[in-house]
Amino acid sequence: MNGNTHSSPRQEVLGGFEHQVLLTVARLDGATYSVPIVLELQERAGREVAAATVFVTLRRLERRGYLSSSLADPEPGQVGRPRRVFRIQPAGLEALREAGDVLRRLSEGVSLGNPA
Repeated sequence: MNGNTHSSPRQEVLGGFEHQVLLTVARLDGATYSVPIVLELQERAGREVAAATVFVTLRRLERRGYLSSSLADPEPGQVGRPRRVFRIQPAGLEALREAGDVLRRLSEGVSLGNPA
């Protein structure tokens, strides 16, 4: 017996930054492009993040089926090339639920107070 009492199918484990990026996409109404994701991560996580790192992570999450993307035409009055808009997929929401469940189970009984 492997000790796994949970019947949900196992997905690939989200890395810490992947988790943060996926949560940010979900937080931004589930559909957004990379610049707002970078800004939201910097504001909420309190750290500088490189746009290229976020974009690479978004594409990796897309390959894993957690996100989808499409090119959106510029809005009226906007200049520049089309933006790649990322949308969270059901598998991405499930990965977030699974990661949250694991963190809650691992945190049970852990005191995060000052060490003695």
